[in-house]
Amino acid sequence: MTNRPPPTDPRGPTGQLCDWLAGFSLDQAPPSARERAKALTLDGIGCAIVGAQLPWSRTAVDIVRRFEGAGDRSIVGWGATTSAPAAALLNGTFIQGFELDDYHPLGPLHSASIVLPALWAAAEGEGTQASGRRFLEAALAGYEVGPRVGMALHGAQMLSRGWHSGSVFGTHAAAAAVGKLMDLDAARFEDALGLAGTQSAGLMAAQYEAMCKRMHHGFSARNGLYAAVLAEGGYTGIKRVFERPYGGFLSTFGEGHEPDASQITSGLGERWEVERIVIKPYAAMGGIHSPLDALFDVAAKRALVPGEIAKIECDVSHAVYHHGWWVPERPLTPIGAQMNIGYALSVAAIDGAAMVRQFSPARIDADDVWALLPKVEVRHDPAFDAGGMMKRGQTRVAVIFTDGQRIVAERASSRVIEKPQDTAGVTAKFRSLTDGLIDKARQNAIEEMALGIEDLKDVRELMALLAPAVRPAFD
Repeated sequence: MTNRPPPTDPRGPTGQLCDWLAGFSLDQAPPSARERAKALTLDGIGCAIVGAQLPWSRTAVDIVRRFEGAGDRSIVGWGATTSAPAAALLNGTFIQGFELDDYHPLGPLHSASIVLPALWAAAEGEGTQASGRRFLEAALAGYEVGPRVGMALHGAQMLSRGWHSGSVFGTHAAAAAVGKLMDLDAARFEDALGLAGTQSAGLMAAQYEAMCKRMHHGFSARNGLYAAVLAEGGYTGIKRVFERPYGGFLSTFGEGHEPDASQITSGLGERWEVERIVIKPYAAMGGIHSPLDALFDVAAKRALVPGEIAKIECDVSHAVYHHGWWVPERPLTPIGAQMNIGYALSVAAIDGAAMVRQFSPARIDADDVWALLPKVEVRHDPAFDAGGMMKRGQTRVAVIFTDGQRIVAERASSRVIEKPQDTAGVTAKFRSLTDGLIDKARQNAIEEMALGIEDLKDVRELMALLAPAVRPAFD
């Protein structure tokens, strides 16, 4: 690699982050962080298998392959290939394809849908032999960077302002991960982060009915991949991208909202953000999880019989309210249902669950759900906005029954934020998601390889298991 001068301002957050990325090695991460990264990788794979053959995913594959060509990079669950950028785009779209994937509660983004597709596309390059150990090291770099940039923009505040938060700062996660796989030095990391920041985007209005909501994190995976590849080849990006007062990443996306650049490097190498990434127990937007938990807390005290429910009241923070509430109307798309608090609470009250079946097109259009939906009232409680990022998951759910009984449940956050699933819990979710979509032998082999990824000589061994066609979750 050609020697280049160090980052232009090594004392600022951009320079500090680039120095850390260039010097980071897997051995510096504690066993708990490495374990969580492997579990997160397995969960992302499970989400990709579910997402690969969804109706909107098939539409995306058909269009993108027709435009990009066959290429030589694997499309998960298809037995087909396309170009590297297109593979990153599509595989990211699959992982985010059914709102089953992880999220960071403070710097809200879906890390696996950004980091894994970019790395898969890079690792399958001609002449590349990325060991599982190097892959895990690179994934950890991405898992650390994305949430930190998000917290610098005050996390869920971005959602309140109408940005799709993760697709705005996900480009940096992908660039950091691929850059680490390519062994960039600090100066080239600065270029990669600058190139990533200038490709950031994502409008939250996509949540109502647009297919493109599924693709936003795929865009970030593709753009971050391109950022690292361009930087590695000597193409320069924005210097000091986080600090620039005019046109910089934080000054522009955080305009008028006092972004905090110190969050990018606060506790870097000491506090591991990968350990705070949440594995979803429900197929719904992360802000709905605490209300769902509260609803099930009520159900533990009295069975929820639709005919006995007079009203469901739900109070949430500003970010969750604006991200997850509008009066739904038929026809409601799966993406709209998965983002809507009222629909999620209604179907969960009837079915006692909020997973794949509850958000299938047939279930969304069922009359029993639409009979209960008008009884749900969602409100913004300003008291839940106090206390910063850590407090925005607060919720209160009250169920009023026709006999006059009113049962209230309050939660400070979702149960998996309070007590994250261990690896056994993540593995159980992977098996539940993929049962019937792939055969048991393949399921077991993927699980073993993902959780033992440090022992792989070449990550393409894993890709060979992910690439073959999978059965659709529903038509």
